[in-house]
Amino acid sequence: MAQVRKNGLPAYKQIQSTIMRRVEKGSLKPGDLVDSERELARIHGVSLMTARHALIALEREGMVVRRRGSGTFVAPPKIHFNKLMSYTEQMSGRGLAVSSKVLSLSITHTEQEIAARLALPATSPLVKLERLRLSGDEPCAIETCYFSADEFAGITKARLDRLSLFSILERDYGIQIAHADEEIDATTADAHTARLLDISSGAAVLRIRQKIYSTSGKPGLYVLGLYRSDRHSLFIRRFR
Repeated sequence: MAQVRKNGLPAYKQIQSTIMRRVEKGSLKPGDLVDSERELARIHGVSLMTARHALIALEREGMVVRRRGSGTFVAPPKIHFNKLMSYTEQMSGRGLAVSSKVLSLSITHTEQEIAARLALPATSPLVKLERLRLSGDEPCAIETCYFSADEFAGITKARLDRLSLFSILERDYGIQIAHADEEIDATTADAHTARLLDISSGAAVLRIRQKIYSTSGKPGLYVLGLYRSDRHSLFIRRFR
């Protein structure tokens, strides 16, 4: 039977709430080590099983990460896809350091389906840009972007390492991003994806296909993104 405090709250819930308050107040920050099961049991006067239950519940909610042999650490905040922003804007808006590593930048003439999605002739030259997105030193996502090589000539690897693609398009090409059509599903990481994202092969990832439109009503970008499911969540509000 679960240990219960005088206020009727199960003891493990009280421990959970205490740790969550410390995270919210900033006394525990992402990456900080959380007290061990033994320390929590001593501090709160509960059994090891109750302390373990609290940490498991926090891990289930994505608040902490438990690493065998190392301990339990505060998890980085999840990124919520609830507004159309560049990845840089999303991360910066949550106070997270963000960087990108360009994995490849090439011109392709063979992506006929994607050209059609962008309302371009089937053999149109497309820029194919693949980037690894990082928060601090941790890889979080792989994004592959396609856009017209004729319309957006002059975009170089060096600039894409430093700047948001959205900001380049808006500042240098006068493109104002308006909205996106998105297809979202779950898939599993193959060996290549797992290696880049530093996750286990076969781990669940969030896959988002975006067709991004400018204020002119024309699709300008097609993006295929693979996002670590332990670092991202999708927020949806529905109305009846």
